[in-house]
Amino acid sequence: MNEFPHGRCTLVGAGPGDPELLTLKAVKAIQAATVLFVDDLVNDAILAHARPGARIVHVGKRGGCKSTPQAFIEKLMITAVREGETVVRLKGGDPFIFGRGGEEVEHLREAGIECTVVNGITAGLAAVTALGVPLTHRDHAQGVVFVTGHARTGVDAHDPTDWRGLAATAHNARLTLVIYMGVAGAAHIEHELLQGLPGSTPVAVIQHASLPQQRHIATTLEQMSGAMAQARMASPAVIVVGDVLQGLQAAGVPIDAQRQRGAG
Repeated sequence: MNEFPHGRCTLVGAGPGDPELLTLKAVKAIQAATVLFVDDLVNDAILAHARPGARIVHVGKRGGCKSTPQAFIEKLMITAVREGETVVRLKGGDPFIFGRGGEEVEHLREAGIECTVVNGITAGLAAVTALGVPLTHRDHAQGVVFVTGHARTGVDAHDPTDWRGLAATAHNARLTLVIYMGVAGAAHIEHELLQGLPGSTPVAVIQHASLPQQRHIATTLEQMSGAMAQARMASPAVIVVGDVLQGLQAAGVPIDAQRQRGAG
């Protein structure tokens, strides 16, 4: 952890939820912190590693819920470091995979604060592992794409995701698609992906990956949004699309939109 004249800051990936998936480096950083700024999806059990007397500040950010403004979180972090605190920004999954960790590091550096980052296991990896299948397999997929289903909005919004182009690329290059924050836009994503991928392409939707309450459905792309609605799948959930999921059958999980079962 790099020293600031008064304090220091570390962005720590808390992983997908299961506290046993924390890295040793993450545990050490949490234990050293005098103040922790904690995202909403971080398992409370992880906070048991905090030292007695450490200040824990919940700064939840979840789609569709009341969130702490990002600028305010960054201001809190900078102020705490300047006051001499050992700061840990505890983020679900990995700080640099759809966690806005990159934005936070940029703002800290603009304030003259160098920040160390400790990686965490991202939900997209943990989700398929819990089902007993890989993200890549030489017989089915040559690579994997992590993509957000929730594009940036507002005056500085970027162009929407080109799902049709992504589908065509995934089909031609044999790629697995891992879609974060895609529940709300599932019907649109399904329609667009069908322009470049066969309707029979296997899909899995995993909610609460790695936690005791994990649940999932296994279906096909042409049935995805209907199956999700029928099963009442909700955030936080990861959508995985690709032929690597053919392995679900070998693992005893049929590709069947009518069935769901717990895992993990």
